Amino acid sequence: FLTGRRPDTTRLYDFYSYWRVHAGNYSTMPQYFKENGYVTLSVGKVFHPGVSSNHSDDYPYSWSIPPFHPSAEKYENDKTCRGKDGKLYANLVCPVNVTEMPGGTLPDIQSTEEAIRLLNIMKTNRQKFFLAVGYHKPHIPLRYPQEFLKLYPLENVTLAPDPWVPKKLPPVAYNPWTDIRQRDDVEALNVSFPYGPLPDDFQRQIRQSYYAAVSYLDVQIGLLLNALDNVGLSNNTIVVFTADHGWSLGEHGEWAKYSNFDVATRVPLMFYVPGMTTSPVSQGARVFPYLDPFSHIGGSAPQGQSKTVVELVSLFPTLAELAGLQVPPACPETSFGVELCTEGTSIVHYFNVSEGRVEEGKEGCDNTERCFNEEPVALSQYPRPADTPQWNSDKPKLKDIRIMGYSLRTIDYRYTLWVQFDPKNFTANFEHVHAGELYMMENDPNQDYNIYNNTSHGW
Repeated sequence: FLTGRRPDTTRLYDFYSYWRVHAGNYSTMPQYFKENGYVTLSVGKVFHPGVSSNHSDDYPYSWSIPPFHPSAEKYENDKTCRGKDGKLYANLVCPVNVTEMPGGTLPDIQSTEEAIRLLNIMKTNRQKFFLAVGYHKPHIPLRYPQEFLKLYPLENVTLAPDPWVPKKLPPVAYNPWTDIRQRDDVEALNVSFPYGPLPDDFQRQIRQSYYAAVSYLDVQIGLLLNALDNVGLSNNTIVVFTADHGWSLGEHGEWAKYSNFDVATRVPLMFYVPGMTTSPVSQGARVFPYLDPFSHIGGSAPQGQSKTVVELVSLFPTLAELAGLQVPPACPETSFGVELCTEGTSIVHYFNVSEGRVEEGKEGCDNTERCFNEEPVALSQYPRPADTPQWNSDKPKLKDIRIMGYSLRTIDYRYTLWVQFDPKNFTANFEHVHAGELYMMENDPNQDYNIYNNTSHGW
């Protein structure tokens, strides 16, 4: 979503190459804002760290000043989780006493503090700014302040609605959650690879901790938005809340994020655009009053919720349009030599405040071929090293990828093809289909009953 281009264009299928060198010198969303007079600022995990962002979070191309990383981040995978025996472990489930943590803090708390500091500077400078704040949680390990557990009593936590591996799930589609198996508490359970289910009580603990980590994150966002009010910038600042992926919590007998199911690919996408998604607020009125989750009961629902299927590659052109910048052109079919273009389309035409709701309707589209007959679709893809679950199924290195799962989600169905893939020349062979999946959303919202083999495949 930072480049507005798809994986086959960035050619980033693992974490070990930098797209500017590996595929093309593509402009990014923050770079475009920077080139148009904005101060661009990065806090926390925005670009993926390491080689994939040139060990610099794509600075200086994308950012006006070097990105901020919380100092506590380096302890993220250390043994900081206290077990029942009082010893410290590197667990998956990791409620902690923050005062006992290295530095007496956690990374996301530090990111909030830094983002608030930057907002105060921006208020003084009166410069246009693009601030990206990348929070870590609820990424594993599920390490968060222990008081958030009381929001989710264990006896109220249920299992996933479909905690079994579906009968007609092609083995290539299954992700064997190898990353969580390496955590001390999961390893101690000695669960069989790849399908062995986790004990029910431990499943509930993971789900409880995931919810607690999300609420801890909600508090960080609440504090940050409250600070936007405090510096008096809520009336002229666009806010977008989104995520990079979902996370299976026992659905289909899976955990983690390495699949093409909705639970792993679908993300929140919320916009606050002053005067567009809300009516203008009188000067001095608070847009984002802070609500303490430990004392506040219930929440206000978002004003407008759209059922339209949209994609994160559309965020770049959408934000450009909302900010009054020229919308980057649509990429040609082959765009490796094109620095500035997008494979998404602006979704601003779905916003309609006069109705007090987000407008439903057809995707605006110039290029009919791209439009799938104007039915909005979302595409995702996931690589695999083999037809059956392996230890590297979830994160195969580029050289080991043999199969690519291309998945297409519309309002009515999810359709996935697992096809032969050649990592040397980055090509997929749709003539060689290894497996297929088709789920009809109306009667199978959890995508449990694969009817691909019940249908003729002339889609």
